[in-house]
Amino acid sequence: MSLQLILATTTISLALVFYTIGVFDERRHSLTKRNLVLFWTGFVFDTTGTTIMTLMAQSGGNAALGMHAASGVLAIVLMAAHATWATFTYLRGSERAKQRFHTFSIVVWLFWLMPYTLGILQGVPALHLANLQAGIGSLAVVSVAAAVIAVSTLRSRKHHHDHRR
Repeated sequence: MSLQLILATTTISLALVFYTIGVFDERRHSLTKRNLVLFWTGFVFDTTGTTIMTLMAQSGGNAALGMHAASGVLAIVLMAAHATWATFTYLRGSERAKQRFHTFSIVVWLFWLMPYTLGILQGVPALHLANLQAGIGSLAVVSVAAAVIAVSTLRSRKHHHDHRR
């Protein structure tokens, strides 16, 4: 494995760590300055790793905009929009807006998870997955994550509702 690939996969994995902590911390505690730092840090790491991978693909003559590259670019755009909206909501938003922000956070995180898992599935040589197969696998991973979050949310709301009685 080349040093560039190690650096790229490390920075993108750090993006996953920071972004995930930010999203789920914000989901539990509402929007804080700490979340802003985590969102922007995740965005910087993801952009850095994606830039390195793009340069590697271009130098290897593989600059085609495939499913992984296209979804990765869209994920970065969504992360930037998410972090910007989080900053605006934190600075100027009402408490209600801060409390409701987590829905958008989860949607962006789930979308971001797709190119991340797609890249992993395509990058593991032992799997020998084509673009479409890796895409379907990525969609399956994200669907399971979404289902777990939905069940958790429903249980949390039921628990909260039961305690209000």
